[in-house]
Amino acid sequence: MIEAGKYYLVMGLLDPESIAYHIGKTIESMGGNVIYTVQNDIIKRRFLDRAAALTDEERANLDFRFCDITDIEQVKELFGSIAPLAGIVHSIAFANPRTLLGPEFHTDSIDDIKLAHHISCASLATVLKYGAARMEKGGSVVALTFDTTHVYPCYNWMGVQKAALEALVRALARRHGRDNIRVNALSAGPLATKAATKIPGFENMIHMWDAASPLKWDIVKDKQAVADGVAFLLSPFAAKITGHTLVVDGGAAVTAAPLCDWERPGGPPTPEGDA
Repeated sequence: MIEAGKYYLVMGLLDPESIAYHIGKTIESMGGNVIYTVQNDIIKRRFLDRAAALTDEERANLDFRFCDITDIEQVKELFGSIAPLAGIVHSIAFANPRTLLGPEFHTDSIDDIKLAHHISCASLATVLKYGAARMEKGGSVVALTFDTTHVYPCYNWMGVQKAALEALVRALARRHGRDNIRVNALSAGPLATKAATKIPGFENMIHMWDAASPLKWDIVKDKQAVADGVAFLLSPFAAKITGHTLVVDGGAAVTAAPLCDWERPGGPPTPEGDA
C-alpha cells in the first residue's frame, strides 16, 4: 500500500513500544523510507538508547531528527532539511497527568491546559503550515486520536484535546485539498505504551474495552492493526478520503455497553428466542 522508495515522516517517537515506532516499521516493511522525530536528546538517551528491545544495529539504523513541536524554529529547520515527503504521521500528545488527568476534572492549571492544547492539537496545524511545502506532489497526513464520542473516566482534558484535534483535521482537510494533501485521523483503541501508563485509570479503560469489544482487542498485538490502518490512510488506496476519522478499536466505541456472554467469541449459544 505504501509507495516504495518514498519518504514518510513519523513524528513523536519515544521508544520501541510506542505506536510511532510500529507505524514506522510497518511503512518500512512496505518499502517506504521513514524519518522519525524525537523531542530532544534527553528523551533519546532515556528511552531509545536504553531500550533493550532494540539491537545496536536497529538503533544505529534509525533515521531521526530532533524536534520540539512547541518550538517554531525547530519545526522550520526540520522541514527545511529533509527529503520531499509522501506522508506525515502526527503521533504527538501530552497532558500533565497531575493536573489534567485523574478522578477530578476541574483544575486551575490553565497553563497546563494551554500546553496540552498546543502539543496535542494545535501542533498539527504547525506541521501542515511548514510541512506542506515538502509534499510537492501532494500526499497524506494522519493524526492519532482516541474515541471522542464518549467520555471516559480520568481521561478528562486529553479527551477534550482529542475532540479539538478531530475538528482541526476537518478544517485542515478543507484548507489543503487544493494542495492535493489529504488530512485524516485514526482513532485507536487503548494500547500498551509508556505514555498510556501515565493515564490514571488506564487499567479500567482496558477492562471497559475488553467488556465492550465485539472483536477481541489486544493492547499489545493490536498495535499492528493500528499501524496497518495508518498505512492505509497514507497510501493511494485512500486517495479520495480526507477530513475523516478511521476507527481501529475492535468495535468497542460503538457498542455503548458491555457485551453479553453469548456475544463474545467462544461464548455460550444465543439464548432461545433471541432474534
